[in-house]
Amino acid sequence: AIDIFFPDIIKEQNRELRGTQRAISRDRAALEKQEKQLELEIKKMAKTGNKEACKVLAKQLVQLRKQKNRTYAVSSKVTSMSTQTKVMNSQMKMAGAMSATAKTMQAVNKKMDPQKTLQTMQNFQKENMKMEMTEEMINDTLDDIFDASDEEEESQDIVNQVLDEIGIEISGKMAKAPSAARGLPSASASTAATISDEEIERQLKALGVD
Repeated sequence: AIDIFFPDIIKEQNRELRGTQRAISRDRAALEKQEKQLELEIKKMAKTGNKEACKVLAKQLVQLRKQKNRTYAVSSKVTSMSTQTKVMNSQMKMAGAMSATAKTMQAVNKKMDPQKTLQTMQNFQKENMKMEMTEEMINDTLDDIFDASDEEEESQDIVNQVLDEIGIEISGKMAKAPSAARGLPSASASTAATISDEEIERQLKALGVD
C-alpha cells in the first residue's frame, strides 16, 4: 500500500514546495519595493535636516533588509527540500525496479534448476552429435554413390571410344555380359555377338594392330 500511495505523496509535496517558493518570491518582491521607498524617504528626510526621522527610517530599513535576506535562506531551504524529494522519488523508482527484477530472477531460478539445466544441455549436445554423425554418414554414402556412378560412366565412355577408334563394335563376351544400367543386352550387341574371333583379328591386322 505504501508503494502505491508514495508517488501521490511525492507529487503533493512537490506542489506544496513550488507554491511555497512562489510565495517567498512574492514576499521578497514586496520587501524590495518597501526597501526602495524607505531609501527615498531617508534621502528626503536627510535633505530637510530631520536627523531623528532618518534614524527611525534607517532602523526600519535595517530590519527590512534582514527580513529580505531571510527570504533567500528560506528559499534555499525549500530548493534543498525539493531536490531531496526528487532524489527520494528516484530512489523509490529504483527500489521498485530492483524489487521487480529480483522477483523475476527468483521465479526464473525456481524453474531453472541447475541440475536439470545441465542435464538438458548435455542431452542436447549428445543428440546434436548423433545428428551430425548421421548427416556425415549420409553425405559419405551419397558421395560414394555419385562417385561410383561417375566412374562407371567414365570407364564405359573410354571403352566405347577406344573400340570406335579401331573400328570394332562391342562383341563376344562383352556384348553378352549383362549391363547394370540396362539389365538386358541391346539389339546391336546381340548382332555383334555373332562376329567370330577370326573376323576381329582380321580387322585388327587391317588397322595395323598386332
